Amino acid sequence: MTLYDIKPRFQALLRPLVKRLAEMGVTANQVTIAAAIGSLVIGGLLAYFSSSTAIFLLIPIWMFLRMALNAIDGMLAREFNQQSKLGAYLNELSDIVSDAALFLPFALVAPFTTSTVVLVVFLAMLSEFAGVLGLTVGASRRYDGPMGKSDRAFVFGALGLWIGVGGVMPAIMFWLMPILAVLIGITIVNRVRRALAEAK
Repeated sequence: MTLYDIKPRFQALLRPLVKRLAEMGVTANQVTIAAAIGSLVIGGLLAYFSSSTAIFLLIPIWMFLRMALNAIDGMLAREFNQQSKLGAYLNELSDIVSDAALFLPFALVAPFTTSTVVLVVFLAMLSEFAGVLGLTVGASRRYDGPMGKSDRAFVFGALGLWIGVGGVMPAIMFWLMPILAVLIGITIVNRVRRALAEAK
């Protein structure tokens, strides 16, 4: 069970907006690219102004908007005949780039360290790669947890809110990144194992 499981309900709320965007000529690829650019801008602002804890309040706001944009681009593609091979590439690559841009600035926040944050980012990329590889063995694109894309967005959104409102984090929070790394490692194993089981 991951936050990805509530996606259908979220999509239902967005459907009227998606229909309006399609009528305006907005494409799924345009939304995908906009979400990636937005993530790069937010990540750059966080890195440049990391000494100001309030800047991290952008994270929960943007994570919610990004989740909406990700749902919108998928709905435009599926429900308005905009699916394309280019779109498939853009969707996967933009998610990886966006995660890296939004997560790496946390390496500048005590008590986190560069090595642990980079490890989380690397494993997050690997987990998405493992999910996509399901397609190559005759299975579906895997979204198994316990620490999928939506779950990571929730954790880092909550962290951004904490830092933005409270400022200083207790030293014990150092262990959060190693714990996330372990959970993402389990996610990778689950995606591989379940894809192989599905492909039998």
